[in-house]
Amino acid sequence: MRICIKIGTSSLTLPDGSVNQKYILNLSEQISKLRSKKNEILVVSSGAIGAGLQCLKLKIKPKSLNAKQALAAIGQPLVINAYSKNFAKYSMAVAQILLTRDDFEKRQSYINLRNTLNYLISNGVVPIVNENDTVAVDEIKFGDNDTLAALVSSAVNADKLIIFTDVDGFYAGHPSKASLIKVIDEITDEIESFAGSDSTSEKGTGGMKTKIAAAKIASGSAIETIIANSSKVQFLEEIMEGKIGTVIKASQNRIRAKKSWIAFSKKPKGFVFVDAKAAKIICERGKSLLSAGVVKISGNFKRGDTINIRVLNSSKDFARGLTNYDNESLEKIKGKNTAAVNKIFPTSDDEIVNRDNLVLL
Repeated sequence: MRICIKIGTSSLTLPDGSVNQKYILNLSEQISKLRSKKNEILVVSSGAIGAGLQCLKLKIKPKSLNAKQALAAIGQPLVINAYSKNFAKYSMAVAQILLTRDDFEKRQSYINLRNTLNYLISNGVVPIVNENDTVAVDEIKFGDNDTLAALVSSAVNADKLIIFTDVDGFYAGHPSKASLIKVIDEITDEIESFAGSDSTSEKGTGGMKTKIAAAKIASGSAIETIIANSSKVQFLEEIMEGKIGTVIKASQNRIRAKKSWIAFSKKPKGFVFVDAKAAKIICERGKSLLSAGVVKISGNFKRGDTINIRVLNSSKDFARGLTNYDNESLEKIKGKNTAAVNKIFPTSDDEIVNRDNLVLL
């Protein structure tokens, strides 16, 4: 079984911001036990900026981008050295993988990333993955490592994603007032309404809302997600078996690799709104999106970009795909049939998104 484990900043650093060596040693022991039972493990780890704060004796995380990037540059070697030192005590080698959104946006980069991770895992190395905060700007940031963990899990076809947090799992409301939900069969609107929006830690960036969003990505890739308390890392095997924390079940059908990349890894650049007839044909008959069914577009996008597809006046996307037209060209042919499209663009057809490049959400 292949398992991705996401650890947040608050778990990896002590109150003064220094790397929590004891925690990482405990984690390495538990991972060693899982690996002895033929499990494959990769870790998505935060902590670089927190470690950089401590190194410079700063008490408050700065707001400027260049300061955060500098702190990440200072903290990244401190964090990976902690992993390397402690995992070596259990005869495990680690590898540092630093990523930005661009590594997932470009198809060839995505394939290279996937191949590298698979090679490391198959050769017994534990990848330690983090966002490359030293170079990332808003346009290429994930925003939180929960999303990164889900995307990495999807890329390597993991079986389980364990997200550690500072509460015992997912609650039907505020943890101090509501009950713990042990199993979530499907992420509904009600489940999403229970998720808060902010992190409870001053060091981290993700709250329960980001964890549910990550679980949606994982579920769509047929990956089970478990949200558990990071303080119970010594019970990692029980967590992995779903005995501790909240289990969010996976979809029964794994999306094939290319469509998983389209659905989750590429950031959508715009919206295409269609009529109900076009939506029905796409959903029920598995057809391509044609220009005749398009009634409205939004956003600036180029040929080959990912676009969200939704019914006009709906608030939810039902599909996502790679567009054959940029937004300006699509504006000229929306609602038109094949003959009309050929008069405007003689060398093109009326397929806005081919069914091979389209995935239902």
